[in-house]
Amino acid sequence: MTTDTDLPTPLPVPGIRLGTTCAGIRKPDHRDLVVIELTEGTNTAAVFTRNAFCAAPVVVAREHLQKASPRYLVINTGNANAGTGEAGLAAARECCAALAGQTGVSSEAVLPFSTGVIGEDLPVDRIVAALPSAVEALDAQGWDDASWGILTTDTRPKRLSRQITIDGVTVTLTGMAKGAGMIRPNMATMLAYVATDADVETVALHQALQAAVDASFNRITVDGDTSTNDACVLMATGQSGVKLEAGTAAFAQWQAALIELCEELAKGLVRDGEGATKLIHVAVEGGRTTDECLAVAYTVAHSPLVKTAFFAADPNWGRILAAVGRAPVPELDVQPVRIWLDEICIVRDGGRDPDYREEQGQIVMARDEITVRIHLGRGEASATVWTCDFSYDYVRINAEYRT
Repeated sequence: MTTDTDLPTPLPVPGIRLGTTCAGIRKPDHRDLVVIELTEGTNTAAVFTRNAFCAAPVVVAREHLQKASPRYLVINTGNANAGTGEAGLAAARECCAALAGQTGVSSEAVLPFSTGVIGEDLPVDRIVAALPSAVEALDAQGWDDASWGILTTDTRPKRLSRQITIDGVTVTLTGMAKGAGMIRPNMATMLAYVATDADVETVALHQALQAAVDASFNRITVDGDTSTNDACVLMATGQSGVKLEAGTAAFAQWQAALIELCEELAKGLVRDGEGATKLIHVAVEGGRTTDECLAVAYTVAHSPLVKTAFFAADPNWGRILAAVGRAPVPELDVQPVRIWLDEICIVRDGGRDPDYREEQGQIVMARDEITVRIHLGRGEASATVWTCDFSYDYVRINAEYRT
């Protein structure tokens, strides 16, 4: 079992405090309620799921972001509060009002987030009763507990920090994420929270977040399902005193650190995919456009036949070939297409590479991290997607999800 001692210790971000408690939402004595406090003056950006059946907390969070600067986030697990109609919206607003009443801010200054089972009424009474305990637990060092408190079917937290130096001043970025199934974010059940003590105005912050999400959380898939509850939040407290403006070298340095942090969190989600045993990089090169490369990458990454072959460590390269061939790429000429498993070329000149040997493929497939590299031979664009294998446990976990 993973413990805190097995994981990197996240660094506190001045201006951010986190409190975690047990509300008994689905399981007794289980960390399932997290409150995050943002110091006054913090700028916040967020992106959410594109699922049309978005959850009640997503609707309310979007509304509140238009009306006030967030001062608190409230996150519950065990119940997604999705597919719950007007009652779900009322429940999300009631949780916000309860936290606002305890902390002396407006209800609109609270953003709600939920993850868990879809279609069940949110147990508002349990959440409201537990909020004082979460508020009392608020601590700048609270990232550890919070990273456990946001999990559902995950086996371990995903959390890390990065520090950079700008004009002699240390700037910190710390983030945490959850998600193991229903993962193909379109901004999976995915939630991510990243904080920095840099001073970044809201428009630039949102642009930075969108760029980071597009390069990370929007490039992963466990099972091809986009959740109703996906959200990613970026908070900039400004407490370091370092003001960053878009277009400057300092901003680019910070942006690069943000993207790196989000990529590592995203890979952590895939590594911990439900029942996953392997991390698979699907790197497509030589396309006419990035979208074309992504279309091929996702077709391979979503193929149950490809994913089960990886689980079995079976170098059944024909499954990869077939997936590339059915990708929505107009007039694909297969002759220049080349495919590799790590360093081993398996396909060229329209078929199996004449130099390929089955034992070479078996050596690669036994690894726990593998790159499938596909060169389309029709352009200069490229894109990479991260996915995992499909195991027996994925079926078991999802078949027993509500039991």
